[in-house]
Amino acid sequence: MWGWRSVSVATLCIALSSAWPARAAEPVGQAVVIKTEVTGQSGPIEVDTSVHRNERIKTSQSGLGQFLFRDGTKLAVGWGSSVVIDKYVFDDSQSVKKLTIRAAKGTFRWVSGSSNSSAYQILTPAGTIGVRGTAFDFYVGPDGTTAVVLLNGAARFCGPGGCRQLQQRCDCVVAKPNGNMSAARRVDPSIFATLGNERALPFLSGNQRLAGGIGMLGGCNMASVAPERKDRKRPPPPTSPAPQRQDPPQKQAEPQKERPTKPDTPQHDEPDKPDKHDGRGRHEHHDQHDDHDYHDQGHHRDRDHDRDRDRDGDTNHDRARNFNRNR
Repeated sequence: MWGWRSVSVATLCIALSSAWPARAAEPVGQAVVIKTEVTGQSGPIEVDTSVHRNERIKTSQSGLGQFLFRDGTKLAVGWGSSVVIDKYVFDDSQSVKKLTIRAAKGTFRWVSGSSNSSAYQILTPAGTIGVRGTAFDFYVGPDGTTAVVLLNGAARFCGPGGCRQLQQRCDCVVAKPNGNMSAARRVDPSIFATLGNERALPFLSGNQRLAGGIGMLGGCNMASVAPERKDRKRPPPPTSPAPQRQDPPQKQAEPQKERPTKPDTPQHDEPDKPDKHDGRGRHEHHDQHDDHDYHDQGHHRDRDHDRDRDRDGDTNHDRARNFNRNR
């Protein structure tokens, strides 16, 4: 009899427990940067919104989300992406015992936090990325093709076709779900053709800009091949101003407009005035000189005339004296 009662009580407890709502998911980090549209299990995610274990994060075709986990791990989720925080086990030492994310599609950047490298694991359709105190970008295509580009530290990618070690900065590996996998080699622009998507790896190409220290990583000389180069072909505007900048030689033609026609008229008129003035002065001076000469000539003539009269008088006087003597 007591056995039946025990079974009934147990059944009642199970029924009551199932009636209580499930415990809220544990927050594991928060959003620090949100651009355009990023959504979680409860709707749009905003800056400072908490993200939780088992939460699926999705971005629009122009969306961008940057997330910071409790141990300092950073995750950037680029446009057209979908990722789930699959497992998260946190301890009291400000580190995690286990952090696993499952990337379904899209483009991402990962920067490890303060936890042991063995605690991190990233799952993709083509294989698993093992973290070794690392920063790297990875892309998951619609068909599951996965590309990983190492930015710092070291990483290991393992899939059906084996494992590849990424040990040098800008090392890259491309793997497919069927097990086909490339050797690890330095990434180059041909990867966009290999992946069949110029929008892949936008953090390396510069199509999407990240904030904070996480944005300082990357490069690998990939910016020059960004599909944004179509936009950067707009720099032809800067090249078109170039001929305008060469206009200064044309501006030198402006001095030609200032031909010496205008300066000549004042230079021609000014010398005329002094010429007329000097001519008048010279003419007046000449007249005065002529008057003076004329006066002198008259004075000399008077003198000569007086002398002639004196001579005539002397002659007459001598004649008179001789005449008297003859008498």
